[in-house]
Amino acid sequence: MSAQKSKKFSFLTTAYKTEAYLGDTIESVLAQTSPDWELVVVDNGMDDAIAAIVQSYASDERIRLVRQENKGYAGGVMAAAEAASGDFFVVLDSDDQVLPGFCRAVAALVDSDPGVDAVGCDAFRFDDDGLDLPIGYYRSTNIKKKPDPKHRLNLTDLVGGYVPYYTAAIRQSVWEEVGGYDRGDQELHESVVIWLRMVDRYDIRVLPQRLARFRLRSDSLTRDPKAVEAFAEELERSFSYAAPSDEEAKAALESTLRTLRYWVLLRRARFALLSGDDVGARLAAREAFAQRRTVRAAMVLAAVNIAPGALRVAHPAKQKITTKLSHAVGRLVSAIKR
Repeated sequence: MSAQKSKKFSFLTTAYKTEAYLGDTIESVLAQTSPDWELVVVDNGMDDAIAAIVQSYASDERIRLVRQENKGYAGGVMAAAEAASGDFFVVLDSDDQVLPGFCRAVAALVDSDPGVDAVGCDAFRFDDDGLDLPIGYYRSTNIKKKPDPKHRLNLTDLVGGYVPYYTAAIRQSVWEEVGGYDRGDQELHESVVIWLRMVDRYDIRVLPQRLARFRLRSDSLTRDPKAVEAFAEELERSFSYAAPSDEEAKAALESTLRTLRYWVLLRRARFALLSGDDVGARLAAREAFAQRRTVRAAMVLAAVNIAPGALRVAHPAKQKITTKLSHAVGRLVSAIKR
């Protein structure tokens, strides 16, 4: 009896306390218009609820379950990779999704150019109500140019912030050669560093289509000031890991680091203002303006100096209006997609 042919794509999904979302993630893989895939789900914490969800799909032999004690996010992804056998590995978080055309679009590119080692894409951002937001993943990260699949990414692209969205197809052999998501003893962000390890040696492309969906959860750590700053520090360490010698890449890296610090400082100003720390809000706003002299930073700096109390009172109403507007646009985007 001949061995079963490996699939084109292996989706690597680690799940921990995401039973509310995992079913939708699995369904998004099942909806692929190309059947040439397998899905390895790691129950990263021996959670019977997670295992039961995966086992409910046992009739499809392409979906497999691995169970282990919690080894952290990277440890869960690496466990999935160890059990996978596809030609390309695709990390897919257990609260996110892929669109039906993901496999077909990526396969078309790598089949047309066998030298391509990894393929990324743009993604929709969506909220817990399932509504797609109008601004996609790349635009939300301040990347204004549209991805060009004919362009091979270089180090200047990456340190300039043009990092592929994490749900991307990476050739299995390349994944193994660069160590995948193995962080070792370094406190780096795995979905950034893997691309920095790859870029000089391998051909990385990005498709312009939004072929995935990135969930913005209401319980996100971005609501915790300490977590926000810790994550930003990890990103800064990760981008700095590249240590470019080329002057153009050095300038791109410095711009990215300044942008990271700018957003952290603006958030710090907001958190300080809302907690009644007007002095802290002014200091953070001043430092944000020093990093990037934008109109937004200037307006925040002026507001926290002239009328912090009024700004504090107006903030909840502004947030409510912004949320309602985002939901209205999200419904429109969803209707257009249908």
